[in-house]
Amino acid sequence: MRNWERALSVLEALCERGQAAGHGWTLDTELLPQHQQQVNALENQGLVEIACREDRAELSALEGRPVRWAARLTPYGHDTLTYGQSRPRAEPPPGEAAPDRQLVELIPSQMAALRVFVGLTGRLRVPLADGLAEQVRSASCDHGIKRWRLHLTQEQMESVAYGLWLHRMTGSAAEANRFGREYGVVHGPARASNNPSAVGGAARGGTGVSGRG
Repeated sequence: MRNWERALSVLEALCERGQAAGHGWTLDTELLPQHQQQVNALENQGLVEIACREDRAELSALEGRPVRWAARLTPYGHDTLTYGQSRPRAEPPPGEAAPDRQLVELIPSQMAALRVFVGLTGRLRVPLADGLAEQVRSASCDHGIKRWRLHLTQEQMESVAYGLWLHRMTGSAAEANRFGREYGVVHGPARASNNPSAVGGAARGGTGVSGRG
C-alpha cells in the first residue's frame, strides 16, 4: 500500500469512528498505536487535529473515563478524504489496456467538445456510456503530439461519436469527421431513431452525417 493510500485509510477510519461516536472524535481505545503514529504525521500536514487538554477533559466527562488521546479530521482532512475517494483512477500504461478497450487519441478541440458532452450528464435524454465520464476525467495528454489519450470500450466510442455529432450539429463538423475517419465510428441519427437510449446510432464504418472537416 502506497503512502497516500495508507493516509486515506487512516482518514477514513477517523471519519467513520468520529461520526459513530457522535462528537466527531476518535478516541485512544479505537486506534492501534501504529495508526496513532500515522495520525501524528497527518497532523503535521494539517489534515488532523489532536485533542488538547481541554478537549480531553470534555471527552473524559462524556465517556466517564480518562481520555488520554483523541483525534479528528480538520476541514482540510475532510476534503482530502472526499477527493481521495473520488479521485480519477490511473490510466493504464500504453500497451496495457484491457482487451476490450482501444487506445483513442483526441486532438484538443475533440477533447474540449467531449468535456462539454460529459459535463451535461443528467441533462441529456440519451445517457453517456457507462465509464465514459471517468475515462475523460483520467485522460492524460501527450504534449509532444498534442493528443489526449483514452482507453475506450466500443460502447464508449459510440457515445463519444454521439457527443461529437452534437458538437457537429451546433457548429463544427471537423471533430466528428476526424473521429469517424480515424476510428470508423460515426453517429447516424436515422439508425438511432428506433432506440435512442442506447446511442445505437453510432455505427462502425457507417456514413452518418456527412460534412467537411
